[in-house]
Amino acid sequence: MGLWGMTPVAVADDMRPKQWYLDAMHADELWKVTTGEGIKVVVIDSGVNPSIPSLKGRILKGLDTTETEGEETDDYSGHGTTMAELIAGAGHGKGLQGLAPGVKIVPMRVSNADYQKNRRVNGQDVAEAIRAAADSDAQIISMSMGSDYSSMEERAAVKYAHKKGKLFFAAAGNNAEQGNKPQYPAAYDDVVGVASADNKGTVSHYSQHGDNVDLAAPGDDIPGWCDETFAKYCGGDGGTSSATAIASASAALIWSAHPDWTANQVLRTMIDTAGRDWAKGTRSVYLGHGLIRPGQIILDKKGDPGAPDVSPLTNEKTGGDIPANGTPTSSAPASSQAPQGKPDSGAIVAGSSSKSMDHSGLPGWVLGAIAAAVVIGGGAFAAVRKRRSA
Repeated sequence: MGLWGMTPVAVADDMRPKQWYLDAMHADELWKVTTGEGIKVVVIDSGVNPSIPSLKGRILKGLDTTETEGEETDDYSGHGTTMAELIAGAGHGKGLQGLAPGVKIVPMRVSNADYQKNRRVNGQDVAEAIRAAADSDAQIISMSMGSDYSSMEERAAVKYAHKKGKLFFAAAGNNAEQGNKPQYPAAYDDVVGVASADNKGTVSHYSQHGDNVDLAAPGDDIPGWCDETFAKYCGGDGGTSSATAIASASAALIWSAHPDWTANQVLRTMIDTAGRDWAKGTRSVYLGHGLIRPGQIILDKKGDPGAPDVSPLTNEKTGGDIPANGTPTSSAPASSQAPQGKPDSGAIVAGSSSKSMDHSGLPGWVLGAIAAAVVIGGGAFAAVRKRRSA
């Protein structure tokens, strides 16, 4: 289930002031360098409505794999459209402003638990969507959905996408206080699991944690469409869903600015420059390698891309050495050791700090991970049939 708040926000309201992280991340400065042009992002979700003002002209042909009525442009919940808008929205019509407004979105519609209640759906819709994304010319896959259950088909599809050179972000999940069970695809080795943080850089109380978390991004207090009617936005927490979209948009900006890099190199620089107060090469169970800071790479020219064909998640050689410009690169020796993968062979810590980041890193967005340990709530964990929006 999603974490959208129940407080309606009038569509007539301008959403930009409610997107606190854009100013914190110095989006206006980033856009002077790149808006993500030349990058395509596959959004695997409930569908994407291409008719809202903020997304007009930004949605490409995708695929519906549910085998039900409707197409990939028929968003049955509003969730997928929100994710697409957070990535690539123009902010037109006072809508959501995307962090990477020059990006094109390729929608892949799959089912969530609610959609499955009264329908017969394709049980392998996510695996098929991932494979279709892998075969597309999109560079990034963003999936703000998750399931408690892994499958051989889905795992194989993720491996296939990784070999095809895709950079795959997925939500860590919003059930830290209701069982904290690992979510898939975020928990797969070749997927970047994204946690949620608030405007102080503190892990969100609901954000799931463990060795499946690789990076963290803003997720608290981010508005989104209330439902499939697209009549109004709702205020509240976007959760790890929004964090995943924002992480994907950050990667798109970086890749657009460095089109000769591969997915491995884009991700390695994101990990290398992530905001943290624990040792590099170790991970917080709450924020992974730390808080995303695309400005460090795009504006301050920091971050070591390293080898094009070594995964920073697994530290293994990959076949995914295709850069955004499509011109294969020759293998180069890594100029720095790739961070350890999942599960982490280094220490897994829970850091805290009150230090502020520099201008390209999120001024006002505090570096620390958590002020105190998250207490896991007791009681039985309610399993869903399949997957939920994160």
